[in-house]
Amino acid sequence: MRAVIQRVSQARVSVEGSILGEIGPGLMALLGIAKLDNAADAEFLADKILHLRVFPDEAGKMNRSLLDAGGALLVVSQFTLYGDCSRGRRPSFDAAAPAEQARPLYEHFVEVARRSGVRVETGVFQAHMEVSLVNDGPVTLMVESA
Repeated sequence: MRAVIQRVSQARVSVEGSILGEIGPGLMALLGIAKLDNAADAEFLADKILHLRVFPDEAGKMNRSLLDAGGALLVVSQFTLYGDCSRGRRPSFDAAAPAEQARPLYEHFVEVARRSGVRVETGVFQAHMEVSLVNDGPVTLMVESA
């Protein structure tokens, strides 16, 4: 499981012109799920993201987590994170989990994050979405499960 995390001052996701998830300060997570991923990967990655120290402390150092900062989390499914562009010009998505496997793991990731007390917003799994955000910093990181 892999995620691209961006520290944001605001972010939102919409489908067909309707805003479905919107946050102020916090983290935007594009979440990709691989064929070999399981519930333990979702739990590990959610915990890692919630505790990742990417928010400034009083001295301006990145030393506070999403939980410490009181921010929100916007999670958007993104199977293209497992696109392989190493050969040819068309990405291969062979490593990405099929929708029937990925959906429950995506939902489990979201549930684990919500149990932490963080406000979690989402897009719609497998929908064509429009995502907009204001990257704060900019801070953008890639995080993966074991």
